Amino acid sequence: MEHVDLPKFPTKPGNMTEKIQRDYIQAAMAKDLLPAQAHRMADILSLTAPSDVSKPIQFWQLYSVLGQDPIVAIVQSFYQRVFEQDEWFRSVFERVGGINHHINTQASMWIDVMGGGPYYHGAEFRLNFHHTHNAMQLMNDKGAEIWSKLMLETLDASMHLMADDPRIRTSINTFLSFFMGKYADEFAFENRSFFGATNPPYKRKINFMKMTEQAIEALSEAELTEALSQQGVDVTQYVGKAAKVNKALMM
Repeated sequence: MEHVDLPKFPTKPGNMTEKIQRDYIQAAMAKDLLPAQAHRMADILSLTAPSDVSKPIQFWQLYSVLGQDPIVAIVQSFYQRVFEQDEWFRSVFERVGGINHHINTQASMWIDVMGGGPYYHGAEFRLNFHHTHNAMQLMNDKGAEIWSKLMLETLDASMHLMADDPRIRTSINTFLSFFMGKYADEFAFENRSFFGATNPPYKRKINFMKMTEQAIEALSEAELTEALSQQGVDVTQYVGKAAKVNKALMM
């Protein structure tokens, strides 16, 4: 399977999509997971996942592949586990509402962020209010550990919902890891969560022949090294970014 026909489901920005997309891209660029031009690259910004299965699915593109039903089913499975836990953990959720309330709210947030449209009204203000007022008892090492354990169990049991595309699970892992890291910073707990492999560093096909001198100079040294290597150049002979730029300009 090298290509798939996408989107399978029509997409629409949610109330949180643009802000979360911008925050993730900035964080991913800082970790060299996305190129410096990511905030201007159409295939990254698009709400439709790449048809080329060699390219990762950004988590705001998940709705284009999954649609609503699998997302709701995953969230439902998760909260069934939550409501089976010990009272100290379960009661935090019970005080807010029953299981159906949490399924609807969480699924709405996921769909909103994942490109399914404006389902999560109140956006980040609502999300932050929930964590600081309703769920504060769990925003710590112990609460995060149990939440993450239940979510990992849920994902492992939900592979049949992921459309036979291995990129989906990796993208969901990336989505959850990003938010868990965000909460760990905000609430000062240690982020020990592990949901599985996350999206690898983005690799784009670079064709120097179709690039301006300015565009080539804007590439990182790592991008230059990889692109030159793919074209059979012995990059050990070109030390430093400037030398690699000059070689790329000659090709």
